Amino acid sequence: MAKVVVLDLDSVPRSEDSRPNCYEAFTGKISMILSQAGEVHEPVYLICVQCQGSSATPPERFVSLRKQVRVLQDNSVSASMYTIKQELDNLDLSNVVILTSSHRRAVLQKYQESLFTALYNFEYITVFDDQRAFSDSPTSLTSGEITEVTDEVSTFLRQLPAVGEMTVLKSSLVPDSFSHGFSTRTGGISYISTLSSLNLFSSSSRRDPKAVVLENIRRLGLQVGFQPHQFHLVKTDHASDVRVVGEEGPERYDGIVTNQVNVVIAAPGADCMPLLFTDPVSKVIGVAHAGWKGTLMGIAMATVNAMVTRFDSKTENILAVIGPSVGSCCFKLEQESAKEFHAIHPDCVRDDGTSKPYVNIRLATRILLEQGGLLSKHIHDDTVTDTPSVTLCTSCRSDMFFSHVRDGTNFGTQIGFLWIKE
Repeated sequence: MAKVVVLDLDSVPRSEDSRPNCYEAFTGKISMILSQAGEVHEPVYLICVQCQGSSATPPERFVSLRKQVRVLQDNSVSASMYTIKQELDNLDLSNVVILTSSHRRAVLQKYQESLFTALYNFEYITVFDDQRAFSDSPTSLTSGEITEVTDEVSTFLRQLPAVGEMTVLKSSLVPDSFSHGFSTRTGGISYISTLSSLNLFSSSSRRDPKAVVLENIRRLGLQVGFQPHQFHLVKTDHASDVRVVGEEGPERYDGIVTNQVNVVIAAPGADCMPLLFTDPVSKVIGVAHAGWKGTLMGIAMATVNAMVTRFDSKTENILAVIGPSVGSCCFKLEQESAKEFHAIHPDCVRDDGTSKPYVNIRLATRILLEQGGLLSKHIHDDTVTDTPSVTLCTSCRSDMFFSHVRDGTNFGTQIGFLWIKE
């Protein structure tokens, strides 16, 4: 399996007098390791942040190691590691071998945690030991060193230009006493095509790391008026558990409710529906993540019921908005699952005679909410034609939204968010 090799020249002592001999020994070890490495993708990368302007670090010392050598003399290790990630993503590779020292291995692993996900496989080989460690085991970082790395990563990501302009959709049904919106895909820093650019969810099975997603959330907050520490995203399980903010709850949940002011609650969606619930009478809010499984399990009414039982909301006062999600034009299910939607209402399934009929999860949600006591006029979805719709099809609108159905496993995520103003 093809791999990218990275030589960490910053692991070599900083003394100008000692560097030449160290480079000579370093080069010998590297040559031996590369000869045993198997399929190595060109070029070999040299991290050389601390070496800028040094006469003791000519890249020609290492050119003989491989046909192509690329020296990364960036202003920070974050920038160098991010460049390596971009190269991996462009090549659709995930395997990295880093040749470094024991202590620098611990440092680089902290950058790895911030800028990569578990989808990438890192192998660290100690080719040089400094005075801080003399084994193949990584040394421990101090709290100060950890803070230094995380701060550097954040600073680096903040200076990256946004890809496209940020656009947030809003429903005319939500009163002015609440702030809310549905994010779209532009205005962030995510660069992979299916994640570009305002991806707001990081997964171990996708290529967008937590640090990039946190920066995207920070930029969204600047646009709409919240701080990252106020932000609470549901921890999806495609089920019907609901968490009350400030109380102990399940480890995974698809709904959140609160009556606290300035607490931002949010639900993700990449074909699944982000649902927003507001009660302007009791000043209570809720959000839910509703895929087809969660819809059948009743997550929409479970969220409403949590507002009623915990905060004394009345269902006839609750307003519901169904956000951008996959439409019946694009979403199919196996017959057995489709039958469950047909049981909710026959109009939820468009049977075209195939083994996978088209299913309307939005209509099913409206019907379930109406059956639960919400007024028809208090539900904003794609059946409402006298106001601008926020229930657009995520699969159809590749210009505006991410979509699992359309983009496959490495898909991005938008959100619906909501909070109570002071």
